Formats: sequence, C-alpha cells, structure tokens
Amino acid sequence: MSLRTLLLTPVALAAALVMATGGPAVGGGQSHGTSTSPAVASAGCGQAPTLGDGNHIIQSGGKNRSFILDVPDGYDPNRPHRLVLGFHWWGGTATDVATGQTVERDVWSYYGLKRLAGDSTVFVAPQGIDNGWPNTGGEDVTFVDDLLRHIEADLCVDTERRFALGFSYGGAMSYSLACSRPDTFRAVAVYGAPGQISGCSGGTGAVAYFAAHGTGDNIATGRSLRDRFVQNNGCAAQNPPEPAQGSLGHITTTYSGCAGGKPVTWAAFDGGHIAAPQDGAPGESGSRTWLPGETWQFFTQF
Repeated sequence: MSLRTLLLTPVALAAALVMATGGPAVGGGQSHGTSTSPAVASAGCGQAPTLGDGNHIIQSGGKNRSFILDVPDGYDPNRPHRLVLGFHWWGGTATDVATGQTVERDVWSYYGLKRLAGDSTVFVAPQGIDNGWPNTGGEDVTFVDDLLRHIEADLCVDTERRFALGFSYGGAMSYSLACSRPDTFRAVAVYGAPGQISGCSGGTGAVAYFAAHGTGDNIATGRSLRDRFVQNNGCAAQNPPEPAQGSLGHITTTYSGCAGGKPVTWAAFDGGHIAAPQDGAPGESGSRTWLPGETWQFFTQF
C-alpha cells in the first residue's frame, strides 16, 4: 500500500507488553539508565490562557502555517504540562491526527496517546506543506521552533518534557527533530520512517529514542536510523532480536549502557508499513495494538 493512500486504524492500550507467543517482550519498555528532572515552567505559566482548542495559524518563514491545539479539559495554568506533537503521514492531515477520523474518532487521536494522557498533556498536530514534511531549507523545523514559542508564551508547559512522534513521513519529521533539536525534545517516537526524507541537520546529539518498524517494511532503513542514536546515546552495540516471518508477534528491546536519561528502545514486529500492529493476527487492530501503550510508557518514564 502506498504512503499516500495509507489509512491508520484505531488504537487501544495493550493490557501487557507481550509477544504473540505470550512471552515477555525483551526489555519490556522499562527505564534503564533513565533520570528524571524537575519541571521547568514556560512563560505562559501563571496566566490566563488566550489559546484554546482548535485550528491556529502563525507566520513562519514568511508563510502561514497552521496547527491544531488540544488543551486538556482539566488544564491548570499553574501546573506545567507535558507537550506532545503528533506529525501526520504523507497525504494525511493535522485533522486526521487530532481526531483519529481516518478510522475511529477519539480512539486513534494523536496516535492513541490522547486517551492515555488524562489532563497531563497538551497535544499539538502541526500541518505539513502539501500534506508532507519535506523540510525544504529547514522550514519545517523552523515552523516547529516558532510553534513552540507561540504556545509556550501562552500555556503552562513543562519545557523539560516536550515529545514528538509520527508515522511514515511524520516519523521522518520526528527523526529530523531528534537530529536537529535534541536539546529541545525530551524524547521522540519514530514509526515506520522511510528514511531521512525530512533531513537530519546536526545529528550528533543524544535524545531518548523509541522506534517501531515492521520486518516486512524495509526494516534495514529503520535499523539504520535507530543506530545513529544508539551511537549518539552511548548505548552498548547489539543486534536486537526480531520476530520471524509468520510469527505475528513483536519484540521490544531496550538497549543497555545508554547515557542517563537517553534510552533507546526498538520495537520490531512481523508486519508491513502499518501504524497499529497487533500480535497474533495480520494487519492492524485498534482494539489490540500494543504500540500506543509502549510509546506512552516510554514517554512517561521521564
């Protein structure tokens, strides 16, 4: 299936991190060498917000750029909130990410993370130019910089806990931010990225890195992207186990030896270019996918 025509499926938190055989996933998404730090309040803390849910437009690089903002119902202007940016796939839209409308509303909102977050998190769905993230001349990274300044001047955000994730082209954009803004984002999650198609300016800094990739989806590319941060984060080199073809399972490995607070986790699954893989059956399943739960566990360890 092409990237342009791919539709995402709904998602639910898996009850446990298991392989199709019922055995434990390697590493299990556990925190190894991870450190926590106090919240750092943005300029918007302590004031009445003017930004609310819905579509917003800002100027960035001489262009009108848009994003969808989702402020939790229980938003407290005096408590710094986690910030998560969800990047759409090629041909997708910010609306698709924010609503989950491609398959099932709410369940798939922000790749299934919103319904796990309660009132803890401000979510943002940026809109790419021509529904992609070519990042020409670095303009998409600049857009993210401008977006963060705009939001954090108004809302109470924990600037030590910013996260980015995306599937396919959105995964490539999240990877680009890992390369170019490792001191801005606490962690990224990269799903099925088809390569460095959004660029990798810099690329030498350490950042907490979670990746998921299907073994039938040019997995060598996913391994190559991952290995940059295995090296950058000082993790011990290894060849993580991956599920056999036909096993219909997944194996999650958390690397050892990584620098404090900079873990690398790799989730390989028996499947293709899909965003909601399930264990025990081919294709995607909103009710059985394990990926949002493992991603949320990775983000919230900080």
